[in-house]
Amino acid sequence: MTKKRRMFDIDLPEGPAAETFPAGKVSDPPARRGPMATAIAETATSTRERHEIEAQIRAENDALAHEHVRLKRLGLVVDLVPLDQIEMTKLVRDRKKGPDAELAELKASIAELGLSNPIRLEARADGRCELIQGYRRLAAYRELLDDTGDADRFGKIPAVVSQPGDDLEALYRKMVDENLVRKDISFAEMAMLALDYASDPGTAISDPEKAVAVLFKSAGYQKRSYIRTFMAVVERLGADLLYPQDIPRALGIALARRFEQVDGLAALIRAELKGWDTRSVTDELAVLRRFAGEADEGEAREQPAVPPRPDKPAKAKTSFQFDRQDGRGKCVAAVGKLEIQLDRDFTTIDRRRLEQAVRLMLDQLDG
Repeated sequence: MTKKRRMFDIDLPEGPAAETFPAGKVSDPPARRGPMATAIAETATSTRERHEIEAQIRAENDALAHEHVRLKRLGLVVDLVPLDQIEMTKLVRDRKKGPDAELAELKASIAELGLSNPIRLEARADGRCELIQGYRRLAAYRELLDDTGDADRFGKIPAVVSQPGDDLEALYRKMVDENLVRKDISFAEMAMLALDYASDPGTAISDPEKAVAVLFKSAGYQKRSYIRTFMAVVERLGADLLYPQDIPRALGIALARRFEQVDGLAALIRAELKGWDTRSVTDELAVLRRFAGEADEGEAREQPAVPPRPDKPAKAKTSFQFDRQDGRGKCVAAVGKLEIQLDRDFTTIDRRRLEQAVRLMLDQLDG
């Protein structure tokens, strides 16, 4: 039997014939690379990417370094500076040399909590630094180092180191403006600073009156007037006073007025204070008040005259001395009066604490 072939009608598209390929094949298969060529290509790509990353890191480091230098020149970077690299020769300090009763509290705070406010230094060409602000903080660190021998904790102090550039007047102004915000800075200390500034050969002003105007621009007119008044006291008695910072404003004004009224008054005060190195703050202020004419008037106001009673003879005073960690004190007891003399500024104690302590003491005496 003969099989018939089936025929199909196929419509082919007009135009050039499309290119056809055998099933499962492509026209131009990519050329295969060997293992060596592949490794070389991957190494080149990795090297190029690493160079790009390194260049980016270098650019970032350069930017950070320039920013660090800029901030350091502005005095905005805190460093740890060894104590033996800090000098105090460029500026005359505004603190009278001698024991500082409040330094013990500052030392205790630093030992327990650290230094919260860094000092300010100016870099020198020889690699050392000059102190601009922070005399008491630096003194506390040096005493802590001497007391403990712990160089890891107290051998270096946090400091902002600025580059040289400010003139001497600007450096003095920075020190003064920092001190003006302190509550414990006295008129006598400010007067001494103005006198020292005027006598400094590195400054352009030699007149103490003008020095007050330059240094204390931030202060009000009345405060500058008080500073000039205290200069009269400091100029005449400064070298003989142990506690000029404790002179109240009213007493300083009264002394300056008395100097104008009584010739030779300063010589009399110096003669009484000369050689009396063991005097306390109370002793020194009592002498100044007496020569200023305040003692008699003050006692008359505080203690009105009372006629003596013949039926009750006056009792003698009782006095004794006692020792404490902050020095030797003296107690004077009399009728209606109990006085404690100690080399300490009791005005720095909170009034409520002081009142409570006095009440407890009197309760103990009654019990």
